[in-house]
Amino acid sequence: EDVFKEILNIGDEIDIIIVQVSNTDEISAISKDIAKELRKSRNVVLGKEDFTIETPQQAISSLKTILNVIQAVIIGIAAISLVVGGIGIMNTMYTSVLERTKEIGIMKAIGAKNSDILIIFLIESGILGLVGGLIGIILGISFSKLVELGAKLAGYGMIQTSFPWYLILGALSFSFLIGALSGVLPARQASKLKPVQALRY
Repeated sequence: EDVFKEILNIGDEIDIIIVQVSNTDEISAISKDIAKELRKSRNVVLGKEDFTIETPQQAISSLKTILNVIQAVIIGIAAISLVVGGIGIMNTMYTSVLERTKEIGIMKAIGAKNSDILIIFLIESGILGLVGGLIGIILGISFSKLVELGAKLAGYGMIQTSFPWYLILGALSFSFLIGALSGVLPARQASKLKPVQALRY
């Protein structure tokens, strides 16, 4: 240690010391021993250390905390997008009902039931939600891959993205469900139209 200081002419100032252990199960115990030795060599008491010791577990914990914050922000953005998307689908379906009032009257005049009209419009609004979900999945996968690439370039190769089929299927099903729920009120309005009034529209 003294020779190292003399060669580099750094005195007692050391920025970083990298320690490699042969057994990863002993990282915690070794880090405590290192802290104890550093306190002795630097004449400091417990709680007043002028150094920090960071283990890989601590680094991973810090990374998890950062990722959790990012996840919370993304969930918030997704929730807002969900509400806005639902309102958009509802408005679109109301417009669709108005534009197709005469068609609804014709369908009812030839024997279509209220439930038939309701199902048609619910399926249509569900498909709108499904298309929105598909676009969201494509954008999400693209963004995740960009983050993974950026992390690798920054030296964090442990960050990897995965897209299980059941997660994608669940997201698409949820998108369809949200679309269908957003179209419930317009679909009910369409199903309750009276054939005579609808044909006069």
